[in-house]
Amino acid sequence: MRIFDPHIHMSSRTTDDYESMAAVGVAALVEPAFWLGQPRTSAASFVDYFDSLIGWERFRASQFGIRHHCTIALNPKEANDPRCREVLDLLPRYLAKDGVVAVGEVGYDSMTAEEDEVFAHQLALAVEHGLPALVHTPHRDKAAGTRRTLDVVRESGLPPERVVVDHLNEVTVKAVADSGCWMGFSIYPDTKMDEARMVAILREHGTDRVLVNSAADWGRSDPLKTYRTGLAMLEAGFTESDVDKVLWRNPVEFYGQSGRLMLDEPADGEATFAGNSILRGGS
Repeated sequence: MRIFDPHIHMSSRTTDDYESMAAVGVAALVEPAFWLGQPRTSAASFVDYFDSLIGWERFRASQFGIRHHCTIALNPKEANDPRCREVLDLLPRYLAKDGVVAVGEVGYDSMTAEEDEVFAHQLALAVEHGLPALVHTPHRDKAAGTRRTLDVVRESGLPPERVVVDHLNEVTVKAVADSGCWMGFSIYPDTKMDEARMVAILREHGTDRVLVNSAADWGRSDPLKTYRTGLAMLEAGFTESDVDKVLWRNPVEFYGQSGRLMLDEPADGEATFAGNSILRGGS
């Protein structure tokens, strides 16, 4: 099984996670910029964070043979914080970088006027930079948030085939399928989706324009959920080709629209980054 996790927050995971992921076939991933769990106090903290996504974290993944890509944006939750709005002026600098394959996560958290403004602004940046967009749907009032999301996407002029609307479920999938956007599903313990529900959705809606991710982060989550979904698909009678399409070919097709995927072999595992390695001390 070869796996491309299209949404996972590896900055909050350990090297053990990278090792476990590589062992089950994860060979590539996308890490979206997201909320750190507590408010950032200035735009300057985003600079170091964005730099780590295109630098240290890519190096760290390469030590396990995994190709790391990222998406860059001001996330919906922090769009409401006036201390963070300067980040919008920083984004063009990062959206031009190698390995940045989309604008994201953008979208809604609480569906405020501030989020409306920041969402529309960042979709315009996606159009300007010729990048796809990764859209976060709110965890509360998801049906209304998804409808509002699709309205903003239509107004942006960004073609729907260049947009993935993420964190979908049984209630929201049809509207996104009908819109022509890609459908993203997070397989996450206790909340969002699980493997059995994902299999049922694939049976009903098919495997076209579907991205399955673990969304693993600093919360209770599992970076092997993509692999576990592949196993569940096989047990349910899907073919190995079906699994390969959902877990590899689909994310390659979607993020390949950026022209920036790096799917060759990563650099030599003996290399260092800024004079540092993932090893702590001598053997």
